Amino acid sequence: MATFLYKLGRFSFRHRLFVLLSWVALLVVAGVSASAATPPAPSSFSMPGTEAQRAFDLLGERFPEANSDGATARMVFKAPDGEQLTRPGYRAEIEKAVTGLKESSTQVASAADPFSAHTVSKDGSTAYSTVSYKVGSASLTEHTKDALQETADAARDSGLAVEIGGSAVQAEEESGTEVIGIVIAALVLLITFGSLVAAGLPLITALLGVGVGVSAIGALAHALDLGDTTSTLAMMLGLAVGIDYALFIVTRYRAELAEGHEREEAAGRALGTAGSAVVFAGLTVMIALAGLSVAGIPVLTKMGLAAAGTVALAVLVALTLLPALLSIAGKRILGRRARGKRPRKRRSTSARPSVGVRWAGFVLRRPVPVLVAGVVGLGALAVPAGSLELGLPDEGSLAAETTQRKAYDMLSEGFGPGFNGPLVLVVDAKNSGDAKTAAAKTAVMVKKIDGVAAVGPAAFNQAGDTAMITVVPSSGPGSAQTEEVVREIRGSSAGIESATGAQALVTGQTGMKVDFSQKMNEALLPYLALVVGLAFLLLMVVFRSVLIPLKAALGFLLSVGAALGAVVAVFQWGRLADVFGVQQAGPIMSTMPIFMVGIVFGLAMDYEVFLVTRIREAYVRGESPERAVVAGFKHGARVVAAAAVIMMAVFGGFLGSSEQSVKMIGFGLAVAVFLDAFVVRMAIVPAVHALLGRSAWWLPTWLGKLLPDLDVEGEKLRRRLESPDRAEAGQPEAELVEG
Repeated sequence: MATFLYKLGRFSFRHRLFVLLSWVALLVVAGVSASAATPPAPSSFSMPGTEAQRAFDLLGERFPEANSDGATARMVFKAPDGEQLTRPGYRAEIEKAVTGLKESSTQVASAADPFSAHTVSKDGSTAYSTVSYKVGSASLTEHTKDALQETADAARDSGLAVEIGGSAVQAEEESGTEVIGIVIAALVLLITFGSLVAAGLPLITALLGVGVGVSAIGALAHALDLGDTTSTLAMMLGLAVGIDYALFIVTRYRAELAEGHEREEAAGRALGTAGSAVVFAGLTVMIALAGLSVAGIPVLTKMGLAAAGTVALAVLVALTLLPALLSIAGKRILGRRARGKRPRKRRSTSARPSVGVRWAGFVLRRPVPVLVAGVVGLGALAVPAGSLELGLPDEGSLAAETTQRKAYDMLSEGFGPGFNGPLVLVVDAKNSGDAKTAAAKTAVMVKKIDGVAAVGPAAFNQAGDTAMITVVPSSGPGSAQTEEVVREIRGSSAGIESATGAQALVTGQTGMKVDFSQKMNEALLPYLALVVGLAFLLLMVVFRSVLIPLKAALGFLLSVGAALGAVVAVFQWGRLADVFGVQQAGPIMSTMPIFMVGIVFGLAMDYEVFLVTRIREAYVRGESPERAVVAGFKHGARVVAAAAVIMMAVFGGFLGSSEQSVKMIGFGLAVAVFLDAFVVRMAIVPAVHALLGRSAWWLPTWLGKLLPDLDVEGEKLRRRLESPDRAEAGQPEAELVEG
């Protein structure tokens, strides 16, 4: 591995223009393909094997006339306090608005009059008109969208409160939030390297890799049914790991220059050592992301694979484009002071130890207190995770100032909290004697269930053998009470079938959310076992140790548990909600735990690989276990700390998003990176190494014979390059030359 990467680094360094133009050409092709691709349709969502999905599929088969991929909007009208919409002036204004909606665009299929459709609240204060479109939300023209807003504005002039929700009104995402993270990352890189060129290279390579990855996702979005969240996740991860991988290699390259190697040789050695760590760090992230397919939900599988592809691009960019850019940068990769210094083989022993060395010494002298403090502290932070409640975001989780959120709140106030999340009860009466009687009995039985506020009339398909019944819970769509209502209805299905001969299935948006949360819960442990198991084997090959991968996995569990606890405290309990811009506390997004397990595990293994490869490198050169830890922190602590701050900045930049789900992911990952890098890897890891001593590197003899020796730390490469017949390996070493 190290030898191959050494040759690759020298090749890319020598053929810099070819490598650079190849990546630029790939970026252009991906960008042109994305711009010419068909806009993605609204992402379809399916959960094979769940009752909600079976009911949805049954509706598609029995109610083809009811299936429509067209966008919808719900225009909500509310009278001033103490007044009713039945007042002639208000009623005329609403009817005028409905007529205007029908005539506003050729894309409008229908717009319902609230007074004719009986969509007026009992107190007469609130009403809504449902607008159906002939095309999906992605295909709506700007004229159609503007007409919808203009109609609402005109109705407001009469004194009515008018807001709009539905798929036709897309949440306005605050663009540029990720730029904040990039700016902070640039500052950290500048402080770390002391050179604008050195600081710029990781940003350039990361942005190029993300550009290719996100453009490829855009080009394939329609064909593979990829949603917007897929590109957001890919961008978030691609930026973070892309910057970090380049940071690690550039740091090693500068260290090799400081040892007196000429630039091409330094590039080869940097890739042969740091590049090996980057490959295996990237593999752990990709394993974690690809493992999302364990959940058995197609949309998660696609998101995971797309993000894994972006990470793979980040690795390839770091291994090929970065050496080419190092060749182009020449001596400017060093700061002004370093350029004037002569290369030296060894540092003066009188030099003041670095912060990393002093910290490592502190931990080695007090391993037990440090270990106990770290474990207890993370355990305390993880306590809130015990009350985790899962759900999926809807318009009720949007920012309070958005029109969708205002419409949601107005409907909840006027029609009850369960109105925004009705259940759809599908009654399959094909095998019953009388379908209408079966549906009527089913409605009566369901209405008696606690927590059911209302049951609508049955709507039959053309064949008359299947009915849809709307069930409105008395609680909101994301509440635990609504989940209990779903379970109660499903629990009574056997009694319904016995009494009517018909089968009743619960679906609808709320039913799908309940099943999705349950499926996520069921998938979490198998996913955790798969990801941790595969990564354990991978790290055992990398470090040729049994205890090091075990320590890495346990440390990850501590950090992810603590981070999830922080997410629950802020987004579910509402602690410090104002500080982090949380509009409304509520259930945690169902995908959050499995995303955190996957992504945080991959990132945690990044730090483990980056830091421990330096420790192992010193150990295999003959250093004692304690001195190896000090050497590892001398060379690796600063770069791991910088990498962690950069990742925190990139993830934290997404806290500015108006989407609660994106904000939640950004917060959770930023906290997890902080805890894993600065508590687990910087404190718990050296403490464990101090207590284990040489046992940390224990590997049964029989297992050592079975495992391949990949020379990740580059020791075999170093011995070959420094052997008497060095000339056979490449050009002789020389002093730093200008480039």
